[in-house]
Amino acid sequence: MQPAIHAPPETNVPMMIDSREASAALNEIEAITRRVRQSKFYRLSSMMMVLWGILVALGNLITFAAPFLAKLAWIGVWVLGVAGTIVAAGMENTRAGARTFEYRMLAAYLLFFAFGLLWTVGLVHLPPRLLGVFWPTYFMLAYVIAGLWFGAALVAIGLGIAALTLIGYFFAGAWFDLWMAVVNGGGLVLGGLWMRRN
Repeated sequence: MQPAIHAPPETNVPMMIDSREASAALNEIEAITRRVRQSKFYRLSSMMMVLWGILVALGNLITFAAPFLAKLAWIGVWVLGVAGTIVAAGMENTRAGARTFEYRMLAAYLLFFAFGLLWTVGLVHLPPRLLGVFWPTYFMLAYVIAGLWFGAALVAIGLGIAALTLIGYFFAGAWFDLWMAVVNGGGLVLGGLWMRRN
């Protein structure tokens, strides 16, 4: 005859954790939440950077090859870019099952763009070469500012592209638009692909 196996008696004593353990658990949850939020932001930013990088490179190439088409090319870049941004945000919202892009962000983006237009076309009328410097450095300022909240990658991308833009302005001569196709367009694509990996 086998001896009976008895389960250990159940205890109804609640598990107690001290304040240090509770604080550590809350800090860990907050760190995970921050990483998930940054990951979602990086994924959406990556898609938008690749999209805009390709469009900007095309705009610069058209400006170099056929300067008489430059205005039309840049209008096309902006229209396709804004439309693509909205579509990419919608796709990411569907994929993530949550809103990762708010229309307030779109409104902020449009206000930012309108402010740039006010100064470059409305009030000052910058010549084409200075326009080619203003817009990339203006948008890279936004990347740097966003990077202060969302990660050092945006700061590095923004400062790198702005610095290379200024180098091209002073030293690229007649090749400036080709320089910008590589530096601005290519920089955005490479930055977007790098962010996707991280």
